[in-house]
Amino acid sequence: MSAEQTRSTTPHVLVVDDEYFNYEMLSVALSEVFTLSYADSGKSCLSNAIAQRPDAILLDVCMPGLDGYDTCRLLKNTPETKDIPVVMLSGLETEQEQQAGFEAGCDAYVVKPFSMQSLLEKLKLIV
Repeated sequence: MSAEQTRSTTPHVLVVDDEYFNYEMLSVALSEVFTLSYADSGKSCLSNAIAQRPDAILLDVCMPGLDGYDTCRLLKNTPETKDIPVVMLSGLETEQEQQAGFEAGCDAYVVKPFSMQSLLEKLKLIV
């Protein structure tokens, strides 16, 4: 099977996290089911999502510059990216912080540390 055929049948997930190590861990756990790409900031997330539209975005909440909430609002208010499902990943676990994620437009909010299996199942539901 060619890379092009694989890409068209395997859902593409954009991972946005200022810590590359987190992307590496997700890549090891999810790469059998999804094609993953990486952005290290909210700003690069938006340009990457427009240039190569992913099927879903895994978005870290705590990042310098544009945080996950602002990035999600930008994604949901940009015509090219407004329909892409966003899963926020965060160590912030209070109801207010989760509510802020949903108010920003995320489709799911996953609290760190999380089980890779539960993340995988959530992603499969929204992709």
